[in-house]
Amino acid sequence: MAGASFAGLAHRAARREASVTVEKQVDGPAPLTIHHLGDQVLRQSARRVSRVDPGIRQLCRDMLRSMYSARGIGLAATQVGVHKQVLVIDLDSETPSTPPLVLINPEITATGASVDSREEGCLSIPGVYLNVVRPTVVEVKFMDELGRKQRRKADGLLGRCIQHEMDHLNGILFVDRVQDGEALQRELNHHGFVPGAVHAVV
Repeated sequence: MAGASFAGLAHRAARREASVTVEKQVDGPAPLTIHHLGDQVLRQSARRVSRVDPGIRQLCRDMLRSMYSARGIGLAATQVGVHKQVLVIDLDSETPSTPPLVLINPEITATGASVDSREEGCLSIPGVYLNVVRPTVVEVKFMDELGRKQRRKADGLLGRCIQHEMDHLNGILFVDRVQDGEALQRELNHHGFVPGAVHAVV
């Protein structure tokens, strides 16, 4: 009996250690600096994570805290100057009990035939919101914060957010995909960004 209780306590302690859930504190202290358009770190490709260990989980926690502090819904490790294939997403930051989504080494395995144009913004380009055309549905495989292999089909805002954040891992920002050049230049100038920092995706 005592042995079973000890094993249960040890198991729960291990689960807490593996959890990346943090307090969803808006405007709280951000442990990581989010880089902005023009910073060259945003243009570097991220490397695959070879092993999901406590260091990776701590990175996820720090990314989540930084994302919540900036009132965002998604963040890629590249945006905080860490070139590892790690994403965190939370579309329900108002609900403390809703866990965030962690995607490690994400790969899109399929996309839907239809596309649509929706407005996007980015923590690396604050204040700028422009329409971007993307597939409406994607299928993605990834590892979670415990290193377990996962597959997920995503549409709507989640599907768009996954595509947006995965672009960061390849050094691509959403403004690189904006097709309305006049609106792009106007918005960037208005918010103090240099249009020449955009690398158009053909």
